[in-house]
Amino acid sequence: MTARARRRRAAPGSPGFLKRSQSRWAERAVGVLLVAAALVSVLTTIGIVVALIPPVVEFFGKVGFGRFITGTDWSPLFEPPRFGVLPLVTATLVVTVIALFVAVPLGLGAAVYLSEYAGHRVRGSLKPVLEVLAGIPTVVYGFFALRAITPFLQRNWPGGDPPEVFNALSAGFVMGIMIIPTIASLAEDAMAAVPRSLRDGACALGSSRMQVSTRVVFPAALSGIVAAVVLGVSRAIGETMIVAIAAGGRPNLTFNPLEGMQTMTAFIAAAGIGDLPTGSTGYQTIFAVGLLLFAITLVMNLISIRLVRRYREVYE
Repeated sequence: MTARARRRRAAPGSPGFLKRSQSRWAERAVGVLLVAAALVSVLTTIGIVVALIPPVVEFFGKVGFGRFITGTDWSPLFEPPRFGVLPLVTATLVVTVIALFVAVPLGLGAAVYLSEYAGHRVRGSLKPVLEVLAGIPTVVYGFFALRAITPFLQRNWPGGDPPEVFNALSAGFVMGIMIIPTIASLAEDAMAAVPRSLRDGACALGSSRMQVSTRVVFPAALSGIVAAVVLGVSRAIGETMIVAIAAGGRPNLTFNPLEGMQTMTAFIAAAGIGDLPTGSTGYQTIFAVGLLLFAITLVMNLISIRLVRRYREVYE
């Protein structure tokens, strides 16, 4: 192409100039849309904090922060009101720990099988079936825990007092089943991202498939696995319907999973649909518990980010 032809092609109004100009405008538009999508999540988080702070400040002006955090009796809607949030915090922790005991072994086991053992056809069939569990409404999980798991445990309890009708064990067990797809899918994606050369090198040294999975692939994908587990924990802490239906609505400061208890999310749901006067102290407890729940999940996410960065493996 001659210099005159190149100048003619790049001249304003020529077809080549118009195509490049349209391409630049399209790239700028896509960039603006991506920035707007990122800002939506940031602004939403800021909006949540801004909405929570005023009623929480007013609440702590009436109820001391130490009394709220260290109190062992929670009955803000009765006379005399008591504002110790520890029963709600301990119930949330008990249910979450039970869910993790169910979800982490099963989820990581499913991820290892799908990534290292299953063939392409089996993986293509099993993974969608596993992820169907994530699409089941949580209210269905709650009634399944109440009407199926709890009666089964009561009939087959090996000794001592069986679980109560509302108990943390059934709620935690079913919640663990609910978060299995989250942990399994994300962990399997992290393992699949490990370079094939690492597997081939380990096999060339005489390692078995189990050794390759546990000593090569799992450590190499540890940052993604940690992120998957933390996301599952956050999902469990924020779950509402399962604990509201299966764990009961009675604040109870206990670590016995056979008893009924009320989590933070269950209290927010129960109090939010009640007839509390707007601006009352009982109404403001919803925001105080919500801010505490937000702070707990924020700390967990910050810890997970630090762990992910520490154990991240970068491959060329």
